Amino acid sequence: MTGTGWQRGVRLGIDVGNVRIGVARSDPDGILATPVVTVPRDQSETDSPTDLTEIAQLVAEYDAIGVVVGLPIALNGKEGLAAKAVRDYAARLAEVLGTVPIHLSDERMSTVVAGRRLAERGVKGKRQRAVVDQAAAVEILQGWLDAQRRLRG
Repeated sequence: MTGTGWQRGVRLGIDVGNVRIGVARSDPDGILATPVVTVPRDQSETDSPTDLTEIAQLVAEYDAIGVVVGLPIALNGKEGLAAKAVRDYAARLAEVLGTVPIHLSDERMSTVVAGRRLAERGVKGKRQRAVVDQAAAVEILQGWLDAQRRLRG
């Protein structure tokens, strides 16, 4: 997306994990990301896993015009098996969503940063595990929104 291609509307941010998927949303002006929900990951090989269906329902519910999926790039800048798995997941999600665009965004350290921010607020242990995926999705989406705003000038 170039600086001139910004479109007003809600975006969803997705933090894809092996067990859970954190979901965040932006306001229509693309200023602030907020947590939405944690979706259990459906690792079954069915044609329509429940997590993809639930994310598609969230896209419809929020009338989202785009989805930002965190891409786990290694600290050395290379993509490994985790990045391949997320790319595969994003491709399956794209099939389900049809015309809603999916953007991959470098998510280096998003879960670590989210965990630290939660700990700073006194959220620890089981309470933190319950929301860290949503917080990571917020970090991913907020980073993408901020980058888009810089591109727009």
